[in-house]
Amino acid sequence: MPDHLVCLTFDFDAVSPWIHRGETTPTPLSRGEFGVVGAGRLLELLLRRDIRSTWFIPGHTIDTYPEACQRVHRLGHEVGHHGYLHEPPATLSRDEEASVLDHGLDCIRRLTGGAPSGYRSPSWDLSPHTIELLLERGFRYDSSLMGHDHRPYRCRTGDSVSREGPMQLGPETDLWEMPISWSTDDHPHFEFVRRSGALLQGLRRAEDVLENWLDDFRYMAREEERGVLTYTMHPQVIGRGHRMLMLERLIDGLTQLGARFVRMDEALEVMIR
Repeated sequence: MPDHLVCLTFDFDAVSPWIHRGETTPTPLSRGEFGVVGAGRLLELLLRRDIRSTWFIPGHTIDTYPEACQRVHRLGHEVGHHGYLHEPPATLSRDEEASVLDHGLDCIRRLTGGAPSGYRSPSWDLSPHTIELLLERGFRYDSSLMGHDHRPYRCRTGDSVSREGPMQLGPETDLWEMPISWSTDDHPHFEFVRRSGALLQGLRRAEDVLENWLDDFRYMAREEERGVLTYTMHPQVIGRGHRMLMLERLIDGLTQLGARFVRMDEALEVMIR
């Protein structure tokens, strides 16, 4: 019997990435604050559709907006680790990364009463130490890598990369990867960002993104007997009106195509059993 799973995931960053980048004037912070508005809209939509999802929440968001985060947990959604102040691990020393992980873990335990199963790296860039640190803290899965689009796989450590010869793959670990892609992330499609030396245009037409996202599922359903497709969204991005309408159409379209919506921890157990 075919089993085609969809994980709707939300990175509830709120103001944390703006603060981490030093963009603390009122306008950028207000963009992060809108994430709380968007989170409320998303939770209402998911409640109406009886869908459980996964939310990766920085510890700073839990500290700053405890009521919004409590509602995520109370409604049965999975809470995953997403740093404390949205710190990309590849920019940190091993000790700094360990400290950030522990700080975020303390926040999640305070929110949910337990440790999270999953981790998603801010900016999707792991350090050479991340997998080892996650295993030491009992994480079951990571969701930051792009080595497949429909199948979980085991994370490796100790890859050796050289310009002079072939890449040498390190050993697999007990940490599972729940893969993602920039193409199924709302931020590069929609969010306008202008910084010194960089301009991200974003602001794409929602219907074009919708068709791409539906086609990704159609391809999986055609090619795979069993698979899981993950969509990554941010409340401050997807929570705008026309994008909320797109998300509603996405859910409707996926439902008609036979998708089964599950939390990421649930999808992992289905896929590896």
